[in-house]
Amino acid sequence: MIAITDYGAGNLQSVYKAFKYINADVVITSDADVISSADGVVLPGVGSFGDAMDSMLKSGLADSVKGSALSGKPFLGICLGLQLLFDSSEESPEAKGFGILEGSITKIPANGLKVPHMGWNSLDYIADGCPLFNGVNPGEYVYFVHSYYLNAAVENEVAAKTHYGVEIDAAVWRNNLFAVQFHPEKSGNTGLKMLRNFASLCGGRC
Repeated sequence: MIAITDYGAGNLQSVYKAFKYINADVVITSDADVISSADGVVLPGVGSFGDAMDSMLKSGLADSVKGSALSGKPFLGICLGLQLLFDSSEESPEAKGFGILEGSITKIPANGLKVPHMGWNSLDYIADGCPLFNGVNPGEYVYFVHSYYLNAAVENEVAAKTHYGVEIDAAVWRNNLFAVQFHPEKSGNTGLKMLRNFASLCGGRC
């Protein structure tokens, strides 16, 4: 069973419906025990870095989410869920993230471009052998909605890149820990491939 973490922020239904569409065994939960015992965990996210961390701390979910990300079982962070795996973000300098991965989260420079970045961008680079991207090729398009972006400190943990005024580390990967800046649940067939790959890692039927 895949647990989608409900910490009281954001619309989780699109992620849930995408997993149900591929016949994955999935539940939306705010129960720390369910998250800890799940075969795989998804950390979605919209809104601000600081508000999300504050919500998880107040709801008592922070420890189970971090523990799941470090446990070795499949874990997928989506959009803000990627950024929360790092120590901090320029968006909320006072807030402390999970600090599992190393890198900087900074605002996308406008440079004549619209910020937030909303729309489809191609993945210019995909790391060889990353199981989340099995069957996905460089050049395929995915859907982004974000104002802040990752510059990862550990190059061999970067699973995908894109470009929007600056080079953006669009996905990271360490063992069974995956996180993507884009929204696979809104990325058509390309995104569904990734969700199927993740569900398969969790022992799902996909």
